[in-house]
Amino acid sequence: MIIMSIILFVFVIMFIGKGIIVIKQAEVMMIERLGKYDRTLESGLNFIIPIIENSRQIVWKYEKTNFKGEGIWVTEKINRIDLREAVYDFPKQNVITKDNVTIQIDALIYFQIIDPKKATYEINNIPNAIEKLTQTTLRNVIGELELDQTLVSRDTVNSKLRLILDDATDKWGVKVNRVELQDIIPPKEIRDAMEKQMKAERTKRALILTAEGERNAQIARAEGEKRSRILEAEGQSEARLKIATAEGLAIEKIANSMGGSPKDPANYLIAIKYIDTLKELANKETDKVVFMPYETSSVLGSIGGIKELLNMDKS
Repeated sequence: MIIMSIILFVFVIMFIGKGIIVIKQAEVMMIERLGKYDRTLESGLNFIIPIIENSRQIVWKYEKTNFKGEGIWVTEKINRIDLREAVYDFPKQNVITKDNVTIQIDALIYFQIIDPKKATYEINNIPNAIEKLTQTTLRNVIGELELDQTLVSRDTVNSKLRLILDDATDKWGVKVNRVELQDIIPPKEIRDAMEKQMKAERTKRALILTAEGERNAQIARAEGEKRSRILEAEGQSEARLKIATAEGLAIEKIANSMGGSPKDPANYLIAIKYIDTLKELANKETDKVVFMPYETSSVLGSIGGIKELLNMDKS
């Protein structure tokens, strides 16, 4: 009798223990009564009727690290649904662009279960379903773009993928928040050609910039030389004007000292220049005879006039 009581007591404890379920925060559990959906258990302390009520298991796929430190994908059945945002880094896949170039794309998806009942009863193995849907959708989206467009339109591809996946997974109670293309890898020969093209473009831009720099430098030098010549010409012109003005004043003073203006100022100036030239010729050692292209009478008259002026000045 005592043994039966102990057995009964243990059975009751086990029965009660089976009926007590503690759900963690951001987790839920689907409860079925006699094989039919009954209710959803949320976080906290919950009670079920053992044998009559059971939790529904779902197939889940997740990444796990093995003893070698390598990441491996594991598929198993679980009875608790995580409502937090999940991140799935699916393996790289080959897709073909519009211009028939095969590239490898590594996609990253952020999704979240917002309706646990649909996620349990509308689809089997949500991660695997989302992965396959992403692969087919990615092939369709990339197939509409050429290689160059694919490489420079990641944001466009991400947006298209997110909209298509979010709409397709809505009936599964799943919301796709973001889709990111981590890496786009063209074939090696395409990468080599792109690198050569990039180097050629950089060399071309460098040559253009160098040529433009040299042209601007030449223009600047030409402008500087032009300005310098203009300033030099202006300086010489101004100097000649000042010299002419000074000579004019000298003639005027000489004329005033003579009590009037000279009869022919031009002859006076020519005579002065003639005398200076004679002095220079006299100082030069040469075996050549130089003829002066000037009328002797005019020169002598001018010299005589100068002599007369000097005599008047002495008196």
